[in-house]
Amino acid sequence: MSKRIMVVEDESIVRLDISMMLEDAGYDVVAQVGNGESAVEQAFSQNPDLIVMDIKMPKLNGLKASEIISKRTTIPILLLTAYSQREYIDKAKQANILGYLVKPVKESSLIPAVEIALQQAEKAKAYRQEVEDMKDELTGRKMIEKAKGLIMEKFHVPENTAYNKMRKISMDKQVSLEIVAKKVLLKYKS
Repeated sequence: MSKRIMVVEDESIVRLDISMMLEDAGYDVVAQVGNGESAVEQAFSQNPDLIVMDIKMPKLNGLKASEIISKRTTIPILLLTAYSQREYIDKAKQANILGYLVKPVKESSLIPAVEIALQQAEKAKAYRQEVEDMKDELTGRKMIEKAKGLIMEKFHVPENTAYNKMRKISMDKQVSLEIVAKKVLLKYKS
């Protein structure tokens, strides 16, 4: 499946040129818009894999639009500008900005930048998932420890006996230790 890209550029000729370069490289251009307000709307409705966005635009500039989009999504953004001043580079160092290209954009610089941005976005997504999995695992372990402590306190048994009791219930009922822990906490928590 080809990656879905949105192009945001106020100059229609440049927007069309960039879109054609992307399509020629095998990408699916799902939206082409000419200002930041439309970029925000389309980002939320289209949910592209990448946004290629100009910085200087009418109504809402690309940096502000990127900031709004980044607050609600993890869509990676590749910025375009005719300006290479330090202030724009510094402002571009925010969440989900994965690259910065100075116009005029050539296919020889656009396509590698798009590929790198998409790859970095995949890595970031994998890291976010890993963090979420670790948080869930930690929450489960804490719940198991609390339940084990309640059993120890309620029945005056050592830690290994409480744990083995929970493990036996888990195996007998073919449910996870977390589910057993939840039931213990619901039953015995005062």
